[in-house]
Amino acid sequence: MTFHLCKSLLLCVVLTALSGCSSLSYYLDAVNGHAEILNQTRPVSEVIADPDTNAEVRAALQDIQRARQFAVDALQLPANDSYRYYADIGREYAVWNVIATPELSVEPRQWCFLFAGCLNYRGYFSEQQANDYALQQEGYDTYVAGARAYSTLGWFDDPLLNTMLLRNEARRIGIVFHELAHQKLYLADDPAFNESFAVFIEQEGVRRWFATRERTQAYARYHQTVDRRRQFHALLLNTRQRLKQLYSSDQSEAVKRATKQQYFAQLKQAYQTLKRQWGSYAGYDKWMQQPLNNAHLALIATYREQVVGFEQLLDSLDGDLRAFYQAVEELARLSPEQRKKALLNDPE
Repeated sequence: MTFHLCKSLLLCVVLTALSGCSSLSYYLDAVNGHAEILNQTRPVSEVIADPDTNAEVRAALQDIQRARQFAVDALQLPANDSYRYYADIGREYAVWNVIATPELSVEPRQWCFLFAGCLNYRGYFSEQQANDYALQQEGYDTYVAGARAYSTLGWFDDPLLNTMLLRNEARRIGIVFHELAHQKLYLADDPAFNESFAVFIEQEGVRRWFATRERTQAYARYHQTVDRRRQFHALLLNTRQRLKQLYSSDQSEAVKRATKQQYFAQLKQAYQTLKRQWGSYAGYDKWMQQPLNNAHLALIATYREQVVGFEQLLDSLDGDLRAFYQAVEELARLSPEQRKKALLNDPE
């Protein structure tokens, strides 16, 4: 997930005073949180050369720097100093995002920000602040989700963080491709388009990374991971659709609440069936063991709904990325509703 910041404190203060779109204290916390991270950064080349750097960290940084150049040369993503500086911020996640939905709705609450437009979540650099804010959302189902990276959409050169140095190579480089995709193209007030585009570029980038290196087995493992993710998300989307139909029905609120709990229990059972089909792969166990609510399902469509549309678009252009980006720029000129219909192949 991405968490977006203003370019400068002064600009934030002035525009917040003029627009009143969010509290000044929130922007101050955001700018300070990003500044604290920037103050810890060192050039990646310096960290790699440092004899005190852990060998595993050094190898991951070298790998990401190769992928960073690949992003420019092969994926036509921005050539800037993003991910050329590194910081170990001493925690598991870079930011925490608060997602909130009404008790009897699957539609997430939106928050509107300077530059980034309206999003289906609200980000914090402090887990405690995120949890505190979630507790303030009376009458809402909430979910606080940690994110390993965030994007400033090109306003700053985004740093490479320890939170991004995952052991899985595909996930490690995929994060970089995903966040650079947000710098390549970002449309205010259309989170589904933005995130689906970034997810697609991430997946296509990883595919080309392994293909260029003729690492067919590594890509096969990655493809299996992507396939499992799609099946898992389909399971969640099915439950979300059932809940949406329930909440729009004429049933009483008491019946809706009881049926809601039944649907989440059935989701957990369906997940166990899916696990058996996967040979007991347990990659989603921790997530599924949470007490689930509407907010846990709120962003599934945002991140996945239009990915297939981008896949089909690139296929129709014989894999030509330059032509693909031009076509996406044309989509960007349409209204959100027109873009969605085009990507979902909706004739209406």
